[in-house]
Amino acid sequence: MCGIVGYIGYQLAKDIILDGLKKLEYRGYDSSGISIIFEKGKLETIRKVGKLKNLENELKNLNLNGNIGIGHTRWATHGKPSEINAHPHTDESGKLVIVHNGIIENYMSLKNELKSKYEFKSDTDTEVIAHLIMDNYKGDLYQAVKLALRRIEGTYALVVMHADNTDYIIATKNSSPLIIGLGENENFVASDIPAILNHTRDIIYLDDQDIAIVYKDKIDLFNKEGNKVSKNISKISWSISAAEKGGFEHFMLKEIYEQPFSITQSLAGRVSEVEGKIYIEDLNLKIEDLNNINRIVILACGTSYYAGIVGKYYLENILKIPTDVDYSSEFRYRNPVIDNKTLVIAISQSGETADTLAAIKLANSLGAKTLGILNVIGSAISRETIGNIYIHCGPEIGVASTKAFTSTLTCLYLFALYFAQEKKMINSDYIREKISNLKHVPKLIEKIFSPNSIKNIKNISNKLANFKDCLYLGRNYNYPIALEGALKLKEISYIHAEGYPAGEMKHGPIALIDKNTPVIAICTESSTYDKVFSNIKEVKARDALTITIATEGDLNLATEVDYIINVQKLVKRFHLL
Repeated sequence: MCGIVGYIGYQLAKDIILDGLKKLEYRGYDSSGISIIFEKGKLETIRKVGKLKNLENELKNLNLNGNIGIGHTRWATHGKPSEINAHPHTDESGKLVIVHNGIIENYMSLKNELKSKYEFKSDTDTEVIAHLIMDNYKGDLYQAVKLALRRIEGTYALVVMHADNTDYIIATKNSSPLIIGLGENENFVASDIPAILNHTRDIIYLDDQDIAIVYKDKIDLFNKEGNKVSKNISKISWSISAAEKGGFEHFMLKEIYEQPFSITQSLAGRVSEVEGKIYIEDLNLKIEDLNNINRIVILACGTSYYAGIVGKYYLENILKIPTDVDYSSEFRYRNPVIDNKTLVIAISQSGETADTLAAIKLANSLGAKTLGILNVIGSAISRETIGNIYIHCGPEIGVASTKAFTSTLTCLYLFALYFAQEKKMINSDYIREKISNLKHVPKLIEKIFSPNSIKNIKNISNKLANFKDCLYLGRNYNYPIALEGALKLKEISYIHAEGYPAGEMKHGPIALIDKNTPVIAICTESSTYDKVFSNIKEVKARDALTITIATEGDLNLATEVDYIINVQKLVKRFHLL
């Protein structure tokens, strides 16, 4: 959740850093801070709890005219939100300063070792890094960082500077995103692209354990072996306005409304209705590879995991290949049974999800064919997989995924069709029909945004806001959609919610259902319609407030439930969303 911005150049560092931190506010934070070197040997560190505005107001009263600095927005992990625990953190001398995202797993043993030499002021794991670097510092900051990193276990995106070294800052990462932005006589470091998009579109993605010495006019890059390396420069194609709210109240609302366009973008250049053919480039899988695959494993976290479950249904129904969906964090900590006949698909909007990155590396080591379904070109996961399908939905700023979810479903469906096409399991007429259906989906989503539909949804939301618990039900394709709905309610409204397969509801959860537990059931026209309808009657008999997502024109449900949200029918028993 935390945000990092670093700057070295000719402009006022505090202005660049504050602007960048504002662009990262969407990540959530409870404190913020900034350090500026204003002359050789002297730096100023300001930290504030609460909104970034508090830090900005404090800086107005200070004359910090330095051209080199680092800033951070923190979401508390080690130690409560406070000025003492906020970043940046300094060593005992106050000259060395760092910002850090991630978690240092062995920080307690390091702290116990170092506290006999240094006074610790915070409760954070990050302060340990500052003292450890300074313990190795002999005038060469790069060497000190390099030696310190050998002792550190865990994840980090780390930016370091020292008041006596005004010519450069140090940046390094391990399983936590960090990028370098290239400018004219100025360079930038950030944890995410929007932070620096106002200033540059030329980006270098660091690999794990790379160390970068960032000067204002050049970058020296070293890999984990200490060898000097060069990296490709990625050109960001997003418009700046795409990363702004564009008149919407918040980013998530903007991205909900962008779904028709983002799905269209996912389809662009990949479908030919005339030919009845799917085109997917950059898979780097030959027909022999596809024919050799006898099992598919999907790895993901959170929303991407639920998209993966929908993908499982697509792949098994169309390809008839056994497909498992695994939480990345569980996959990487056991001994998975994977071989060279297994296709492993990693799903991640950012392409930087630490658990998924580690899991895909494990899959590679076991000989699997690996594929990424990602949004960010050049991201860490994309560099580990054999091939990638990019969802092309543009920047997703909101923490709770919306358009990336539906775009991922689109790409999973396209991949299932493509795979079947290449194996000659389906003909062009079948593909032509599915392409036609896919092209209509954006128009159907737009209908949900009609004034009457939005008014109805707002009314139902107001009713739900007074409850403390909620149960989502669905079957078949709509089961993972129920899981995703429950996740969204938890993330955004802080209301406890659970998603459940409707057929399992009577095996325990029904005991918890009463007038205080609203039930949201997805009961659209499908092969499981009658079964879900029966489940709705069961919860209604227990006095639950019932809300149903139904196919428009369903008169049977209208008399059975309290509220209905209608969706349009595409074609009979066609499942996508």
